[in-house]
Amino acid sequence: MNLFGMSEATKVQLLRRLASQGHAKEARAPGDKMLPLIDATRYEEIGLIKRTGSVLGIANPYFKVHEGIAGATTMIDGRRYLNFASYNYCGLNGDPRVSLAAKEAIDRYGVSTSASRLVAGERPLHRELEQEIAQVYEAEDCITMVSGHATNVTVIGHLLGEGDVVLHDALAHNSVVQGAILSGARRIAFPHNDIDALNRLLTQTRPRAKRALVVVEGHYSMDGDVPDLAKLLEVVRRHNAHLMVDEAHSLGVLGRTGRGVFEHCGVAPREVDLWMGTLSKTLSSCGGYIAGSTALIDYLRFTAPGFVYSVGMPSPITAAALTALRLMRAEPERVATLQANAALFLAEARAAGLDTGASIGAAIVPVILGSSIRAVRVADLLSQRGVNVQPVIYPAVPERAARLRYFISSLHTPEQIREAVRLTADAVQQVEAAKISLVDVALALRAGSYDAD
Repeated sequence: MNLFGMSEATKVQLLRRLASQGHAKEARAPGDKMLPLIDATRYEEIGLIKRTGSVLGIANPYFKVHEGIAGATTMIDGRRYLNFASYNYCGLNGDPRVSLAAKEAIDRYGVSTSASRLVAGERPLHRELEQEIAQVYEAEDCITMVSGHATNVTVIGHLLGEGDVVLHDALAHNSVVQGAILSGARRIAFPHNDIDALNRLLTQTRPRAKRALVVVEGHYSMDGDVPDLAKLLEVVRRHNAHLMVDEAHSLGVLGRTGRGVFEHCGVAPREVDLWMGTLSKTLSSCGGYIAGSTALIDYLRFTAPGFVYSVGMPSPITAAALTALRLMRAEPERVATLQANAALFLAEARAAGLDTGASIGAAIVPVILGSSIRAVRVADLLSQRGVNVQPVIYPAVPERAARLRYFISSLHTPEQIREAVRLTADAVQQVEAAKISLVDVALALRAGSYDAD
């Protein structure tokens, strides 16, 4: 809606101001002794989102309870949905061989390692998994940790310090940002995939920094695009910096055999200093990893706080990740099917007039709708019609970039993909035809004419 020529940012601020009048006390929940620890502005934003959904008659799209394995389809509240909200890229979550490996590990090693690997020791599975991940990247060694997010936080936070500089892509994951903040190094975000801008920033900052680390993602989870790895390496080496690549959404997705962005770009993997990734997407488990030189991994194994002072990965999930990795490499047709499915989704979506941004159609395809309210309304309509897809709204993305985010799997069929695109295009048209007045929503919120539950 063009509200008297106001920008999207101005409209969002108007909605927030009007909605907050008369609800400040409610949002602050008097009597909660933990409130001094809570960011009041962000807490009020959560309440505003909930109340706006009630005004619009939209069910909460988050925290849905899945009643089984979430693959190409999933069961929610006793109803089967086409599912585009899971990272089960190669369809290995639920594969009987992966499940069996986890069950056998429970029988042999139990559910927990009970302490850090430094204290409680290791299981053979730990080193087997690390060695096979290292082989993927032609690296000398690898270390695994219990959380992907914590891997970035602890490694970046531990390796860098005062006097150093961390330059990361503006769309890098929150864990990269938090790790850079923790390190105490100077943190600079460069424009997304703008390597010329990175070169200029390195020219300005590198001479004054003891060390410089550049961090990018191999496949960006919000936009589905990739960096130019060869050009990136050229710039990083020119400035005597180090490069870290987050492969969370790359492994099993990019490259002819799914080895990631280096295979996709035709770059020798040893050119990259630190390969980071997660075990929860293609490898259908949980945790994170760093692959690199022997010296780097040995140093992290004895000094990284998130490894030394954290429990080791449980054997069942280690076994699941190891088996999934072996299956990914032994069955490259899974990667080929995933890539064909994603390319089909992208082509169908563009043919239907949907805005898919910069996605290359590898596993992640956004449908950009330009308004948080529009994104949530389209997602709600799709849910009613049997499609499970998540809206990504302000402030997670700028208001003008609010979107639905489709994660494609090798399990999807071409018929399911075409049906999902058709239903999405129909829902977008229906929502655009029934425009919502932002002022009316704000006034309804101010008057309290919504279901508080």
